[in-house]
Amino acid sequence: QVQLVESGGGLVQAGGSLRLSCVASGRTFSYDMGWFRQAPGKEREFVAAISWSGRYTRYTDSVKGRFTISKDNTKNTAYLQMNSLKPEDTAVYYCAADRSRSTGTNPADYDYWGQGTQVTVSS
Repeated sequence: QVQLVESGGGLVQAGGSLRLSCVASGRTFSYDMGWFRQAPGKEREFVAAISWSGRYTRYTDSVKGRFTISKDNTKNTAYLQMNSLKPEDTAVYYCAADRSRSTGTNPADYDYWGQGTQVTVSS
């Protein structure tokens, strides 16, 4: 069984930075990893994904050039570096693992989820 634990969220002013971490237990080194977010009253939305090897990444348009996803398979950890944060980035951020390696953007593509970490960006 795979367990994912996120950390690194918090309160930051607009223009600031945060780095989210997602530590995985179990054999996740061969899984694709993704980050999603969910704001109050909204559906969970795709933010970024990375292939199991780390060679391929994809982002939603609104975070391109500001967010960077990465993973360290030796530490079973995925990261989301978030720069130039905006108030509209405020949400609970979730990491997820995909056994099928689809590097997908749909939450249904992912098999395991963390509990989420709150990111709040003040204006």
